[in-house]
Amino acid sequence: MLNNQQIDHSTGRRHVARAKILTVLTYVALVSIGVIMLIPFLWMVLGSFKTVREVMQFPPTFIPKDPTLANYKEVFSRLPFAHYYLNTIITSVIPTVITVLTASMAGFGFAKYRFAGRNFIFWLILATMMIPYPVTIVPLYVMAYRAGLVNTYTGLIIVSLSSAFGIFMMRQFCLTIPDDLLDAARIDGSSEFGIFFKIITPLTKPALATLTIFTFTGNWNAYMWPLLMVNTDRLRTLSLAIPLFNGQYASFPNLVYAASTMAVLPVILLFVFNQRYFTEGIAMSGLKE
Repeated sequence: MLNNQQIDHSTGRRHVARAKILTVLTYVALVSIGVIMLIPFLWMVLGSFKTVREVMQFPPTFIPKDPTLANYKEVFSRLPFAHYYLNTIITSVIPTVITVLTASMAGFGFAKYRFAGRNFIFWLILATMMIPYPVTIVPLYVMAYRAGLVNTYTGLIIVSLSSAFGIFMMRQFCLTIPDDLLDAARIDGSSEFGIFFKIITPLTKPALATLTIFTFTGNWNAYMWPLLMVNTDRLRTLSLAIPLFNGQYASFPNLVYAASTMAVLPVILLFVFNQRYFTEGIAMSGLKE
């Protein structure tokens, strides 16, 4: 007969074994899903190095037989891709910097300062997140048209200079910072702006990186608003140029692959260099109510 200690030990080993098996199955499932999601992206990137004959052949090849950079040179020769790139950088970087700065300041204020109507204003800002974006397009366009901002950089940028989600996320992250740390800085004679830039900003790097990725990606991939605001080729962004290029050169998928790869490359690089902060920011921004 087994005693209670032996039974408990055997039960514990079974639980550990089940936990290990469950962990392995979880990782296998996640890796499988990740590979499935990466296949279209890898197909596009690898296709950008193929000749048109290899892209159109059947059965298709996954790895290019004779890799070439001629497709990228051809894209730049067929349309002003560098100019579209510059337009997209201007309309993405400027609103991203302003949004991150204003959202971090507002989030810090809502988290660490006490003033009349603080909770009401905060919940009012959150309420704007429940309004579908398509509902706001018509009034935004009417205001931009009356202000003479159509077909201008200002018109493309002005609607992306604030973020209710960014304020919420930064506020949640700032709540994790001890008030005693800020009080100690005030005792040492630091100003409120000094506290923000010297203490809050370094401690909120994960949240700032996360907000930067979200904001930059949204601005870089913006399609509906640039479509309404841009009437000439001078201000056309990549999100408008790629569909146009695809329509003109649909019979050359290798060129479309090359153009699309160049369009998504900055977003991929931004995420790769900030993924550590991105993961930490997502995990910690919801720790406190």
